[in-house]
Amino acid sequence: MDLAAFKTHYYYKTDLIALCRQYQLPTSGTKADLNQRLDAFFSGRPVRQRAESANRGQKLTAAQLTLETPIIGSGFAFNAAAREFFAAYFHVKHFRFTKSMAVYKRQVDAKKDQTATIGDLIRVYQETKDKPAAQRAFLANNPEEQTYQWNNFVRDFFADPQTAVFHDRLKVAAILWQQVKRSTDAKVYRPQLVTQYGPLIAQYRRP
Repeated sequence: MDLAAFKTHYYYKTDLIALCRQYQLPTSGTKADLNQRLDAFFSGRPVRQRAESANRGQKLTAAQLTLETPIIGSGFAFNAAAREFFAAYFHVKHFRFTKSMAVYKRQVDAKKDQTATIGDLIRVYQETKDKPAAQRAFLANNPEEQTYQWNNFVRDFFADPQTAVFHDRLKVAAILWQQVKRSTDAKVYRPQLVTQYGPLIAQYRRP
């Protein structure tokens, strides 16, 4: 398999894990991690493994956490102690971690950014909490979020009865997805896309 062949197919996470095993690559991480790992492998780039949390055995209490606590290398984790710390900081009874916080932490882990702190997590929380536009902007260039959007796009494309007239439907979905990605529209499948981009996918219609 080469990069072109890899990019033209849709894979479930189990498929990606199987490919990683086939090419003796690490199989840990999210679906986005696996996609990036295989993309790098087929492109001839060094394969970066998913960062492991340093000092995994060390656990910090809420009292030990501060705004200056590093996100990696300190023993910090999204656990009961962190929840207690954030609840006290924001003066709320119950605190819920947000998707943006989780994504930011994974970015820090992947980059091994020793300078990122709990204070930065709080900034991300404040800038995106209950602000849909800000959260979309924050997640826009995140590989994991893009994989999630693509998965939903493909699912909804195949669920649309009008797409049954195409052969190689995954290829058609990919063509439409590229158009949506380049646009300012929401990154979701809509039945109108089949008509809007009809000339681009006409060759895939069954006779």
